[in-house]
Amino acid sequence: MFTIPFAMQFTGWSLFLLRVVVAVVFGTSGYNHLKSPRERAESIGMPVPFTVFLGAAELAGAVALVAGFLTQWAALGLIFLMLGAVYKKIAEWHTGFWGEKSMGWHYDLMFIAMNLVIFTTGGGPIAVTQM
Repeated sequence: MFTIPFAMQFTGWSLFLLRVVVAVVFGTSGYNHLKSPRERAESIGMPVPFTVFLGAAELAGAVALVAGFLTQWAALGLIFLMLGAVYKKIAEWHTGFWGEKSMGWHYDLMFIAMNLVIFTTGGGPIAVTQM
């Protein structure tokens, strides 16, 4: 009714761009977890083996999102990771929504929403599985 019809033709590319942006953030985070697991474990208050698992999961999810392979599963896994981060920030660190120095859980909530869009749309038509 009040849509801009010509914009709708770019839905596939928009979803692909969303997947790439989410993948870049999770990929760099996962890489940093794997590059310095001891330091990262200390900074997030988790054991080193869990930090390695977290890094591998983030990196695997990022690769899957960019490729468009198992996209919904990757998005779902990343949602669960972010829910864990939100829980840790609220229940253990007692961080508010905005948090000190903008380190609240608002950022995590945005990535939950972005991954929810990817999960519910299947990530769009631009994917390895569509070629």
